[in-house]
Formats: sequence, structure tokens, C-alpha cells
Amino acid sequence: MVKCKTMASLTTALKTLFSLLACVMSVSLVYAFATDYFLSCFDPKARWMQVGLFDFCVDVSLITVWFFYKESRWIMRLVFIFMLFCFGSFTICGYIILQLFKLSPEESSKDPFYFVLVRRQKRDAIGHTGRVSVGTTRAIYLSLACLLIGAIVFVFITDGSPFRAEVFSPCMVPLLTDFFIHIVTFSVWVAYKESSWINALVWILLIIFFGGIALCAYVVRESLYLSSEQPAYLILFNKSGRDMTLDASLLMEHDNV
Repeated sequence: MVKCKTMASLTTALKTLFSLLACVMSVSLVYAFATDYFLSCFDPKARWMQVGLFDFCVDVSLITVWFFYKESRWIMRLVFIFMLFCFGSFTICGYIILQLFKLSPEESSKDPFYFVLVRRQKRDAIGHTGRVSVGTTRAIYLSLACLLIGAIVFVFITDGSPFRAEVFSPCMVPLLTDFFIHIVTFSVWVAYKESSWINALVWILLIIFFGGIALCAYVVRESLYLSSEQPAYLILFNKSGRDMTLDASLLMEHDNV
């Protein structure tokens, strides 16, 4: 009973948190638009802005993978990608809030993280959704980490330190707000996945200081816990969540036989 109340309170707290983050993101977008109509976002000389946008793409790639896993309709996927690159983390917060409000009271009191992450799979759709292999996922995120490290080193050598006044353009405001929201989002995710608070704290600190590089490293590390036969989307879940997802998939496949 105590655990149920705790989980229900956690669900309410998450709704409040992501609602506040959505408001903060909307204010930063309005500021950037009112200041220079987002023109500074496309300045070819602003190399640190380009690195920041690359890091943004790395961060949202994992959220996009989660969205593609949950939503099978391509029209929804295209709309999400369009809104993501137009409104940034405002779109992410809105989608997470929507998923939280879709939870039933039973799901909210049992394991809100799992039921937000998991796909509401129809029985007749089983076996018809594409699966990305664990090896492919590992290779992609290793490559992204290397590219991001290379981009940071190159820009640091050619353009100097990012901690200069001229680097801070109006477009940096929503971009830095995006980074803050990503840190909060992935910190919540890591805290859900890690059974040890020490491990969770270490990875959260790494994500705070190294951004997309640390996130790629975390995805690669999690992929090592999966066999080559398992679907890559199991990276989204903690150990108990993986077991629940696999059991549900096996049951649905058995019912369809």
C-alpha cells in the first residue's frame, strides 16, 4: 500500500516536473524568436553552435528511437520529427506528459516508468514491427560518440574556448535550455534503470559534464547486457522491465499461433 502511494505520488511529481520544463522551454523559444528570429541558429561561422546542435541531435536520437518504438504509424513519426526540430524539448515534454496522463490508476501505482516506456502493442501487430539489432545499435552509438568527440576537439582547436561572450548568441538560450531538459529527462531514466544509487549518480554526473558522449557510452554499456538475439528496444527498460516486456511478447506470440 505504501509503495502504491509512493508510485502514485511520483507520477504526479513527474507530471508537474515536465509541465514546468515545457513552460521554461516555451519561454526560451519565444525569447530567441523575438530577439533575432532564430537567425543565429543558422550562422555558418558559429561553430560551437553547430557542435551544440550536433549534441542535441545525439540526445534526441534516443528519444526518437523510443517514439518510433511506441508509435508504429509513419505519419505520427514524421510529425514528431518535424515538431522536435521546430520546438525542441517542448515537444519531448509534451509527449512525456501525454504518456503520463494516459496511465491508469493501477499503472501509476505499480510502475509508471515501465508503462510510460512500453509500447501499447496490439495483438495483430506482433511480428510485423521492425527490429534493430543490438550490434547495429552499439555500432551507431559508438560512431556518434566518436564523431561528437572529434567535432568538439576540432572546434576547440580551430575556434578556441566556448566560454566567450561572442559564442553566447540568442539561439544559445533555447539550445542550453534543451540541454538542461535532456539532463533532467535522462537523469530520471538512469535513476529508473540503475539498481544502485551510486551507479545512477555517477552516470548522471557524466551526462551533466559530457552530454551526448556520456549518453552514447551509457547506451553502449546497456547494450552489452543484451544478447544478439534480443531486440535493441530492451535497452529502454531496467531488468524487471525487460523481463515483463519479454514475457508479454512471448504470451502474445503464443496467443497468435
